[in-house]
Amino acid sequence: MPHADTVVDLAAVTVTRGDTRLVADIDWQVELDERWVVLGPNGAGKTTLLRLAGGRLHPSSGSAHVLGEKLGAVDLAELRTRVGLTSAALADRIPVHETVHNVVVTAAWDVVGRFREDYETMDDIRARVLLEQLGVAHLADRQYGTLSEGERKRVQIARALMVDPELLLLDEPAAGLDLGGREDLVRRLAELAFDPEAPAMVLVTHHVEEIPPGFTHALLLRDGGVVAQGLIGDVINSVTLSATFGLPLTVELRQGRYTARAL
Repeated sequence: MPHADTVVDLAAVTVTRGDTRLVADIDWQVELDERWVVLGPNGAGKTTLLRLAGGRLHPSSGSAHVLGEKLGAVDLAELRTRVGLTSAALADRIPVHETVHNVVVTAAWDVVGRFREDYETMDDIRARVLLEQLGVAHLADRQYGTLSEGERKRVQIARALMVDPELLLLDEPAAGLDLGGREDLVRRLAELAFDPEAPAMVLVTHHVEEIPPGFTHALLLRDGGVVAQGLIGDVINSVTLSATFGLPLTVELRQGRYTARAL
């Protein structure tokens, strides 16, 4: 059994689809107070790993525990209520005519459109507090479909936090954002990362520029396998990034932010 403070524990995990191995022989542990970035090129296995961590996928072999529960021996629907998730697949299911407030508050019932559910006053208050925290409280009565991409991403994160999760999973939250939207989102994620009351966090991205300050660990993937993992300062460097992306790169760290460029 994993330690009580271990929120994700994968041991020799492999996921296959047909003859294809999406990830192979992965060992990975996420602790309660850690903030992880998972980095790699397209097809590296990042989203597969996130789906495992979110209880949305079983391993083909190996052992996977999430929040102390073994995948394959737990009610996944119940487990998912303890995990906050943002992803493109979830975002595509949100009704464009729903109000922003309802997009967030409906997470309490694990639905994406408000129908006849009864919400308590505390649910409405929590939704308002989270929208304020993410800087979109002024949009609460707007239709979700009228928001900019950056505003939508912040609403999605507020929704993911609505259930007070023990684990927060962010699948490429800055994808599709312009420079201003990306920088605003990175700043807000950094604030969340530095908050000692925030849940354990896992952020998937292709770009080191999207890693917020305050993230503590990194996992680098290529072709479904681990290139390197550990403390972020030990893992994110020119050698490991070059091996991960398959071309010579130089990596710099300035004021808590990473940049990478080809040599």
